[in-house]
Amino acid sequence: MCNIKMAIDKEKIKFHIRGILEALGDDPEREGLKETPDRVARMYEEVFEGMNYTNDEIADMFNKTFEAPNTEESSGDMVLVKDIEIFSYCEHHLALMYDMKVAVAYIPKGRVIGLSKIARIADMAAKRLQLQERIGSDIAYIMRKVTGSEDVAVVITGSHSCMTARGIKNTPAKTTTTTLRGRFAKDADMKKHLFEMLNE
Repeated sequence: MCNIKMAIDKEKIKFHIRGILEALGDDPEREGLKETPDRVARMYEEVFEGMNYTNDEIADMFNKTFEAPNTEESSGDMVLVKDIEIFSYCEHHLALMYDMKVAVAYIPKGRVIGLSKIARIADMAAKRLQLQERIGSDIAYIMRKVTGSEDVAVVITGSHSCMTARGIKNTPAKTTTTTLRGRFAKDADMKKHLFEMLNE
């Protein structure tokens, strides 16, 4: 769970990218590379935006909820948003994790979160040096804090370029991770219902 606040230092990024270009045996002063350190620094500022915030700060950022129906009949109702597209970067190789689809489910407890906020939470949690498993844990933590519900599930499927573009170079390989909290972890029927909905 990421609760350590980081700061993106573009000047340091530019300095080190220039050094990497030199280490690769290229000339950072040649026409095609002159602006590369600055371009990379600006790109990193965008794609690693989530590193500027802790999970608690992201929860505060997207803490917009509405009163939910509070009847006995609705106490087991599930909200599921699936096919949320994200990308991230593997912390082991700085390699792109792509074609990632996220499904987030929760059982409301008095409050419901705006649906677009779920996608924004997933996007922000992914914009860090990450592991796919940790993205799921981060999203689950933030969702539990925002909604007040202990019953949260996050399922992520994605491709990792550290497997598809290097090393074993197994292009079709995909990784699926599940993060189950509360009733999704303890109630077999609830878990079964979740995966039936994911497969619809």
